[in-house]
Amino acid sequence: MAKSGSNRPEQPATLIETQKGYDARIIVFYFIFVVLIAILVGGLVNQQIVLAEKHASSGDRQSQRRIVIPGQRGEIYDRNGVVLVTNQSRFSAVLYVDELRKELAQEMTAISKNYGADRPNYDQRLRIARLAVVQRYLDQLNGLLGRTQPVTLDPKALATHFSRDLLIPFTLVDELTLDEYARLIERLPVGSPLQVYATTRRYYPHGASAAHVLGRVKIDSEVEIEDFHDGLRTFNFPGIVGDEGLEKQFNTELDGRAGGRIILVDPHGYTLKQALAERKPVQGKSLTTSLDIELQQIAEEAIGDRKGTAVALDVNTGEVLVLVSKPDYDLNEVSPRISNTKYNEIEEQGGWYNRALKGLYPPGSTFKILNAIAGLRSGVLTPDKVLVDCDGVVRIGGRAFFCDNGDGHHHEITLADAITLSCDIYFYEAGRLITPEKIAAEGRRFGMFQKTGIELPDETSGMFIPEPAWKKRVRSESWYAGDTANMSIGQGDNLVSPLEMATFMASVARNEVSTKPTLLHNPNAPRQHTESIGLTTEQRATLLKGMEGVATVGTAKVLANPRAPYHVPGLRIAGKTGTAQKRVVINGELGTINFAWFVGFAPAENPQIAFAVMIEGEDFGELSGGLNSGPVAGQILKKYFEKKNPTAAK
Repeated sequence: MAKSGSNRPEQPATLIETQKGYDARIIVFYFIFVVLIAILVGGLVNQQIVLAEKHASSGDRQSQRRIVIPGQRGEIYDRNGVVLVTNQSRFSAVLYVDELRKELAQEMTAISKNYGADRPNYDQRLRIARLAVVQRYLDQLNGLLGRTQPVTLDPKALATHFSRDLLIPFTLVDELTLDEYARLIERLPVGSPLQVYATTRRYYPHGASAAHVLGRVKIDSEVEIEDFHDGLRTFNFPGIVGDEGLEKQFNTELDGRAGGRIILVDPHGYTLKQALAERKPVQGKSLTTSLDIELQQIAEEAIGDRKGTAVALDVNTGEVLVLVSKPDYDLNEVSPRISNTKYNEIEEQGGWYNRALKGLYPPGSTFKILNAIAGLRSGVLTPDKVLVDCDGVVRIGGRAFFCDNGDGHHHEITLADAITLSCDIYFYEAGRLITPEKIAAEGRRFGMFQKTGIELPDETSGMFIPEPAWKKRVRSESWYAGDTANMSIGQGDNLVSPLEMATFMASVARNEVSTKPTLLHNPNAPRQHTESIGLTTEQRATLLKGMEGVATVGTAKVLANPRAPYHVPGLRIAGKTGTAQKRVVINGELGTINFAWFVGFAPAENPQIAFAVMIEGEDFGELSGGLNSGPVAGQILKKYFEKKNPTAAK
């Protein structure tokens, strides 16, 4: 009998496999997944929020264009409100090439059919299509205009326009006559890409008058507009910019503020929608000058075809009434474009050169006024002292110096008569006694050797008065007695601009040492006031007596002729003539140019207007300050005082 429980089989052990709650490889995978999700989310946030503006801007740059339209320039007036420069309507025949998409596509299809398999490539077909379509419109235009010489097409200009200025109308005829304008307005279909385009041009009603003061303009292809959808591709309508004279000096003020508009374009650059945004152009500020155009024209007519210049100032304010330089040129013929033929013609005549502002000329005997002031202030000259006995010639440094006054000799002579009769012998001796250093110092006291500061570009550096130190420093040469003699009568190396001579006269008229000229009119301008010249009452009376004598019995006595058309009855003129010479190279040969001066102011007892006139020529025997420049000054003075007192003029 078997034992109980001994034979039961053994139960297998229960096997339980225990695993950890995490795995390192899975954790890494989770981490990478989270990072990728974060990057994706961050990218979306960056694209949708942070870079949204950038994407919008990029989209704008692709689909939007900016058209810039120049503002109209301000006008320029004379002191009495007469228009000197304005803007005149100008009409052109233009073709809006960005409206030719449909016609160009049709022409491209026709070209492809005509050429078949041997057709040109796309760019060649496009070029042919453009020429064909535009030529059809040009033929239509020529038929309407009926010109003897039909307008022709420049293929190169057209190709350039399509590639650079697609959204700007292409000009077929730059300037239409009034009859052509009327004909096109009447006959051109509404909505045609061929249209009349209205712009303005700079217009100078008085032609060549005051040309060097007003200045010309030139084309400005880079018209700028600020804070208006910057960054877009821009198409500029051409504007104008000042190139010379007041047009250049006050360009910022005269220049209008540009306007513009934003348009939507297709991928090929053609207009889809205009005026997404728009800013209107604004006209520039107007300018009122100090010029009196009537006086200006009187002076210009008086000089005529001669080379010369005339400047007249208001003694008290320094306002420039007249600033003439001849030869000149018609501003309407040189603004904003000028042909090579016209440019060379003006260049050959010397018309570009502003003699009043840039010219430096020997002042001749007009310099004796500065010499006299220096002598009176230093005590070398006294009103009643007989300085010399003029017999027409004197030897200085072994060389004969003559009294070039036409009379031969003046005998014993005092200062007032020496000024009236322009006695060289007197001033040779005066210069020797004063010394060149003191004469040059007196010039500096009057503000010479520097620019006047007038509101015009490119003014010359100012009057030059030589002295021993300058000659040694610049030329490494000694100063001789003959140098002092030449300097004393405004010859040698003495140089002065006509503008500066006029300001000097205005200063003498006010009994002061400095006058700042201005081309801007201020009806309430205060009287200029600077340091007194420093003459006693007797000394000044002597100076004025001598200058008055010039215009009555002296070297400009032609002004006292009651039958002369420029004579002003009862007007006391204080003036000084001068005739100077300068050696220059003319057509490759050494020659002599002569300069006839008349400077002064009036009325002598109560100065109101100061002037300087200079006529240039090659015939010394027939050229003199009194005979040539005196009448020009007389015409200016006559007109000035007629305007001051029109009742008396009648």
